[in-house]
Amino acid sequence: MQSKVITIGYGGVKPVKIGGTEPLAFIGGPCAIESREHSLIMVELIGTVCEKLQIPWIYKSCYDKDCRSSPESFHGIGLDEGVRILEEVRNVSGVPVVSDFAHADDGPVLGEVCDFIQIPAYLCRQTHLLRAAARTKRPIHLKKGQFMSPWNMKNSVRKIESEGNKQILLTDRGTFFGYNMLVNDFKNFPIMLETGYPVCFDATHSIQMPTSMGDISGGQREFIPHLVRAASACGINALFMEVHNNPVNAMSDANTVLDIKYLERILTQAKDIHQFRLEQIEKWGEDDVHLDD
Repeated sequence: MQSKVITIGYGGVKPVKIGGTEPLAFIGGPCAIESREHSLIMVELIGTVCEKLQIPWIYKSCYDKDCRSSPESFHGIGLDEGVRILEEVRNVSGVPVVSDFAHADDGPVLGEVCDFIQIPAYLCRQTHLLRAAARTKRPIHLKKGQFMSPWNMKNSVRKIESEGNKQILLTDRGTFFGYNMLVNDFKNFPIMLETGYPVCFDATHSIQMPTSMGDISGGQREFIPHLVRAASACGINALFMEVHNNPVNAMSDANTVLDIKYLERILTQAKDIHQFRLEQIEKWGEDDVHLDD
């Protein structure tokens, strides 16, 4: 089953098409906006890799990390400064930008700058937030909650659609497996694809071990390439990874962000597997095995 195609980007940036038989898209950047200078460094570093590989991409970084475990953790630089930095990143690079949307009142300001509005996984059922995001008229990046079944995501989709917004990307970032552990069920992708919208895999949050270190989350980054290869073969339309040039000193998700030095090799494999899958579907037809049994 092929999804509809959504388009991310307005104004002077290069639009990114996600879905259908479009090339695999990448969404990436530091978990949190750390500073203007760091943001401009990261968009250049990631952009160099994506340009070399000819991968369309969207820059991601958040102004507010409202879901931190500890009150002492870095919670972000705030809406006003964050939006100013994202706007500069967007203008300088010509790349679409996306940030988390955790407060309904932020909608008008965020929608003026961001090309894409991201609903955090833990808020994916919040009706007022979903509707406020939809009213920005920007495409919506809807993450599946770690506690949600893939088939129940259709209800969150309907809440966004109720405001007339039908530009949605659905993302899996793992499912709770007891305490402090996530697992990936790759059936989630074809199931969420039944909504008609494209699907994405969040690799760096999937290897997270939530709050396993007491007041912060741990992670198993060595499994990122394995999961990316599997997800790419299962029909994702986009790949999401948080990336940093100095992970040990990252101000948010230091134990899960991907070191920029590994980005090229992982994106290359994901792109090649995605293209191979499209070629196989063209040769053999859609994955309709036993659907009529």
